[in-house]
This record gives sequence, structure tokens and C-alpha cells, in this order.
Amino acid sequence: QVQLEESGGGLVQPGGSLRLSCAASGFTFSDYVMSWVRQAPGKEREFVSGINWSGTQKMYADSVKGRFTIARDNAYSTVYLQMSSLKPEDTAVYYCAASARLSLPTTEYNYWGRGTQVTVSS
Repeated sequence: QVQLEESGGGLVQPGGSLRLSCAASGFTFSDYVMSWVRQAPGKEREFVSGINWSGTQKMYADSVKGRFTIARDNAYSTVYLQMSSLKPEDTAVYYCAASARLSLPTTEYNYWGRGTQVTVSS
């Protein structure tokens, strides 16, 4: 059974940091691109960041470049998202997802987690 379990969300003040983790099981983690996608209330789902199987290729949305860093540990089947200099507009539910390639639309992702809430507010 495929599982993607996100953790690390919470309430943080503007300018603060959070580290999200996503533990995967039930599939060959190292065969997949792993991504983070977020959805704010009343808004469309938005790609945040993706990383290829080896960690040598990374993509970021323009809105998070320079502030967020994605990483993965294939030995532990885990993907991370380090978020710094957080802004209120980063408030959303953050999902991790697995796909066959980078640059695919989110509608073609294979597996999804249930999400973790990130709230940036003073």
C-alpha cells in the first residue's frame, strides 16, 4: 500500500522557518521524482518544488526561489522541504507527491500525501 506521510507543518511568524518531511512507503522511492505542492484556501493547487531521483536536479516555483530548499534521502525514503523567510502568502496545505518526471503537470502525479498545514501569521 502506497503511503506518503507529511509532517512538520504548523504556525510560524513571518520571517520564520519550518522544515517539512514526507516519509514514503509502498513503492520504490528512488524511482520517482518527488515534489511539494501547496494549496491555499480558495486557490488553485500550486507546484512549489521538485527533485529528481538522485537529487541532482531541482525545480522551484518563482515565488519560493531563494527561500525554500528541497532535499531527499533515498536511504530513508524521505523528502524534505526547508522553508525560510516565510511570508503570510506561503500559508497553505502542503502536499508531497511522486511522479515519473520533473516538469509534469500536477494532474499527472502518481501518488499524493494527505498534506500538512502551514500557517504564517503574527
